[in-house]
Amino acid sequence: MLSGSSSSLSLWAHVNMKSFSYSGIMQTRQFFLHHELSSRALWFSQFNALTQTSCKKRNCMVGQVHTSVQANIYSCKASAKTSLQMTTDSNNNQGAPSSVYSRPSLREMKNERIASRTRIYEFLRGLGIVPDELDGLELPVSLEVMRERVDFLHKLGLTIEDINNYPLVLGCSVKKNMIPVLDYLGKLGVRKASLTEFLRRYPQVLHASVVIDLQPVVKYLQGMDIKPNDIPRVLERYPELLGFKLEGTMSTSVAYLVGIGVGRREIGGILTRYPEILGMRVGRVIKPFVEHLENLGIPRLAVARLIEKRPHILGFSLEDQVKQNVNSLLEYNVREEMLSSVIAQYPEIMGLDLEHKLCSQRKFLESILELGVEDLGVLIEKMPQVVSLTESSILKHVDFLKNCGFSPPQVKKMIVGCPQLLALNLDIMRLSFMYFQNEMHRDLVELVDFPAFFTFGLESTIRPRHEIVVKKSLKCSLAWLLNCSDESFEERMSYDSFDIQEMEVEPSFDMRTLTEPRREEESDFDEDYESDSDEDYYVR
Repeated sequence: MLSGSSSSLSLWAHVNMKSFSYSGIMQTRQFFLHHELSSRALWFSQFNALTQTSCKKRNCMVGQVHTSVQANIYSCKASAKTSLQMTTDSNNNQGAPSSVYSRPSLREMKNERIASRTRIYEFLRGLGIVPDELDGLELPVSLEVMRERVDFLHKLGLTIEDINNYPLVLGCSVKKNMIPVLDYLGKLGVRKASLTEFLRRYPQVLHASVVIDLQPVVKYLQGMDIKPNDIPRVLERYPELLGFKLEGTMSTSVAYLVGIGVGRREIGGILTRYPEILGMRVGRVIKPFVEHLENLGIPRLAVARLIEKRPHILGFSLEDQVKQNVNSLLEYNVREEMLSSVIAQYPEIMGLDLEHKLCSQRKFLESILELGVEDLGVLIEKMPQVVSLTESSILKHVDFLKNCGFSPPQVKKMIVGCPQLLALNLDIMRLSFMYFQNEMHRDLVELVDFPAFFTFGLESTIRPRHEIVVKKSLKCSLAWLLNCSDESFEERMSYDSFDIQEMEVEPSFDMRTLTEPRREEESDFDEDYESDSDEDYYVR
């Protein structure tokens, strides 16, 4: 019984020997001694010997492990010390680290950047480029990269002067910035011949992102009914608009124009001809301009029609051009109440160097026609374009009238009465005069009294009306015959009796023609109105 019990206890002690400390084993031994000292003395002595032997072996193993760890630590320290000594010696001998994992210090990196920037600055100064504005700009480390950028800009046609005007262009990467932008502009249709001037005016485009900056602007222009084929011409004319924000000046200027009466369908044509409007501030430029014309007597809707026909008038400086030219017209005896009519007939008069033109034209007309200052004011009121006629054109028309047999005083009277004579097509005038002499058989005095005869179309008006009057055996003045609409003339011919001495006042410019509802078939581009030729005015 004891033998079996000792065997079981010995097995239990062997299994749990690693789980209990030496003190725990001693407590167990004391417990068994207290209860079974007399009966199990032999077993206890055997167990004690076994325990002591295990503890000695365990302590011996721990000591061996400890000794091994210390040996490894010592070995690593010695190796590290030896490696550090070798590195120090190598640095002292060669002046640079030999390990592939070593890196320069922050001070060394800073010094290298300074040295690189110094080399680049010396290179740029050697080309004539002033690099002062590049101090805060990140430049390439390699001099070869900067040389590549300068060469690429030269290939685009930009000179050293162009680069000095905007030296920040040297911060653009050729591959990451310049080439993507230029490729996109080329795909849009911007002509290579205009690219150099494009970049001179707006070199900032080379900094732009095609997706973030350029594409949204192009889509906006398309949304304004600008035709795809016209977009490259718009960009060539005004490349700066690629830098505007869509929600800013571009949208507010268009909204204001529509608000004053500009036709929504006309916006595309207006922006195509004068895209600078997209960069104009409403409060500082457009609105004061419109309000000033209103104060001169031009209705707001008429101003809107003028902008549709001549959008570039919005580019005239209100203070430096418009107001000064208005004062010049008043000085040359244009009546204040006629200013609105003068501007409505010839809006470009607001942007001319008018003081110089008026002085020159007055002297010339005085020399060939003996016109006074008062006469010049009348001419301008009736035909403001007279201020822009060339001396050669005026002289040709005066000579034509003299060759027709009119005396200088008669020529003066005719021109003051109808200044359009100075701008008509001479060939048409010649045909009308031949018909007047050979078919109508009238006296020259009638042309002196009604010089507007030359402004009517020969085949459309003069010939058919003259033939009707001849059939009816009527005798009438030229003014009665011609100075009325076709409808009025038909009514006159339908009367049983009428006063052949009836005369209508010579028509002047009617402001209401600008405020009439727009015809559906009216084109966005009025080619007749766009003509700025010295001739072919007012041919009816």
